[in-house]
Amino acid sequence: MTNEQYYDMKMPYQDALNLLLARLEVLNHTMYDDGTERPIHNIQSRIKEKRSIEEKLERMGHTASVACAKDHLQDIAGVRVICYFVKDVDDLVDTLKNQKDLILIKEKDYIRHPKPNGYRSYHMVVGVPVCYLNSMEYYPVEIQMRTLSMDFWASMEHRVCYKRERPDKTVLQKELLSYGEILQEMEQSFEKYHETKR
Repeated sequence: MTNEQYYDMKMPYQDALNLLLARLEVLNHTMYDDGTERPIHNIQSRIKEKRSIEEKLERMGHTASVACAKDHLQDIAGVRVICYFVKDVDDLVDTLKNQKDLILIKEKDYIRHPKPNGYRSYHMVVGVPVCYLNSMEYYPVEIQMRTLSMDFWASMEHRVCYKRERPDKTVLQKELLSYGEILQEMEQSFEKYHETKR
């Protein structure tokens, strides 16, 4: 894939990403009736870099071409939504599923079914309609939704473990699991305090 091909390919994904980001901003200030509470603390987004696309396709056993990227990758455009509480994540997931113009392509609930290392998050891929002069096409955008405590844990785990072989891997995994449980307990306590103020 040449640089030129990459830039041409990524433009509609950027358009789909921009449309979804605008939708999330609107939902953030309209989802709850009183208008003072907002479910989203922070939104991060990215378009996958050319090298990252090529490496992922090669790991999957495909050639690093534009056609293969379009056919096999659903995370070229990605959004990470950081919410305050699990209830906010659940409400946002339900709201997005009820948006009639979005297509739910796939979802994975790592909040209720964490990965063995303790990773918790809600992943969904949605098809976002991008309208052109005489046509409309859906482009996939991956959304990861998690709470502040889940994001803290995932960020630290990534910093400590990503692409590293460690001699203390088994011990570290047990410690990371226990830290995740502590953070989950803290989050549930904060959510309980938040509910009692209503």
